[in-house]
Amino acid sequence: MFRVDAHHHVWNLEVRDQPWIDEESPLRRSFGVEDLAAAASGFDATVLVQTVTVAEETPELLALAAEHDLIAGVVGWVDLTAPDVADALAALGRDWLVGIRHQVQGEPDPRWLCREDVRRGLRAVRDAGLVYDLLTLPPQLPAALETVRALDDLVFVVDHLSKPPIERGELEPWATHMRELARCENVACKLSGLVTEADWDDWTVDDLRPYAETVLEAFGPERVMFGSDWPVCTLAASYDEVVAAAETLVPLGDRPAVFGETCRRIYTLGRRAV
Repeated sequence: MFRVDAHHHVWNLEVRDQPWIDEESPLRRSFGVEDLAAAASGFDATVLVQTVTVAEETPELLALAAEHDLIAGVVGWVDLTAPDVADALAALGRDWLVGIRHQVQGEPDPRWLCREDVRRGLRAVRDAGLVYDLLTLPPQLPAALETVRALDDLVFVVDHLSKPPIERGELEPWATHMRELARCENVACKLSGLVTEADWDDWTVDDLRPYAETVLEAFGPERVMFGSDWPVCTLAASYDEVVAAAETLVPLGDRPAVFGETCRRIYTLGRRAV
């Protein structure tokens, strides 16, 4: 089975700060592709995802993909609201770029995705033949649902199950919103980011199970893909522990899709992921 990690990050603090990382956090150091390769030894390919809303970051990530065989695709960032968003996307090229993401979770307007300037940018992503990663919180899911319905010819991928309240053990209204999203055939979901929404010091696989089962049942394995969210996941678990938890949660017959096939198809990964 060809295994793909659909979601990870790298950053070099000597090149650029990561202002979302607390000063006392163990994440406040540089993480490179070599560190990832050591952790992800059981995977054949990965998708590298943006971390900051800085235009210069994406070309740097694309350069890493061109240099390292492990990286089969990059989800980058552009300013969706910029008048020249189509030109910005074209300038990035298509050798390794597979998608675009914005930290919608940090937008104070819960309906940010419904703004016309944002929708115009999303149409540019569609026209460029790219996927759009949805990084949202549960209260933003109604706006996400409106948007994916309005742009039914753009493929969306929900990151981290939209960060459900696992630590509190609450399913609703998150589960209802996710099932509604799953009815839209242009939406897929990453089985990622679960451990960091649970109790970092005392989570169990059973804590994660209701959320994983909801998504697997709603989307089906052909629209669910595993992502480690490394190194962010290390706040709560090692890379191997995250993989082991996901393998426990995903039925054996669904694993080829969730751990590789879905990601390769949805992102149309580059020539290395063959």
